[in-house]
Amino acid sequence: MLMYLWIALSVAGSLLLVAGLLHALPKFGFKGVTEWLSRAPGLDVFIFYFTVLPLFVGPWMAVRSTLDAGFWVGLGGLVAAVAGQVLTVCVWTVLHEMAHREAVRGPRIVKQINRSVGPLRNHAAVWWTAWAVPLFAMIRIAQYLVYPPLTWLVRLPKYKHEEWVSVSRHKFEGLVGHDMVWCLYCDWMTGVWSLGSEMLRNVESFWCPIRFMPDKKCENCKTDFPDIDGGWAAFNSGMEQVEKTHAEHYPGPDGVNAWFGHPVRLTVKGKKK
Repeated sequence: MLMYLWIALSVAGSLLLVAGLLHALPKFGFKGVTEWLSRAPGLDVFIFYFTVLPLFVGPWMAVRSTLDAGFWVGLGGLVAAVAGQVLTVCVWTVLHEMAHREAVRGPRIVKQINRSVGPLRNHAAVWWTAWAVPLFAMIRIAQYLVYPPLTWLVRLPKYKHEEWVSVSRHKFEGLVGHDMVWCLYCDWMTGVWSLGSEMLRNVESFWCPIRFMPDKKCENCKTDFPDIDGGWAAFNSGMEQVEKTHAEHYPGPDGVNAWFGHPVRLTVKGKKK
């Protein structure tokens, strides 16, 4: 038990130390570093240090300390690491709010939502969303490893990740403590999801430009996949129409095979010759 407590405290101490350094950087003239860390790829380093790395370090510390690579030892290390992450958020929140007392006394998101649904439900629900962090981390890894080869294999469009995956809400005046943590989480999460959706638009329209059979699914999906109403073949049209649709919408080996509404199609390079 003492070992797992040590792991949790070690994780929390390491994360809080780096968080403190990040707060200090602008004050010592290193504002450029914090700007780099606020957008990809620097933001990815920041996010993975705080969210993913502890999930591997915890089990490793447990196995190394006991010389036992058993499942339960590793699981205990993982739970201890997560506890350290939670402790980090709680301690940082208290310290940040103590440093911004005036903002704490003013209007806040957490106050409004507490009034709306109650403090217990609000905090339970917002912590419950933390389960999604590993999911978004895996999506981010796929954006680096899975999608890029498609840009030269079948000429899907390339993207500047920093234009999608970034955070800026830390600059919003009056956003402190609890509100700051979760707004930054949403800031990052939204960018990752939006970039992933953009990549999927290219993949789906390029390989399967066929409308879904249920009209309800087409209606629900067309917001994220506008090509459903922008040119996909009808589900009962036959493969000849599907082949014709693909030939009409894609420029071939000398163009960029983006989804139909992609901005690259407004350029000469994106047009079919």
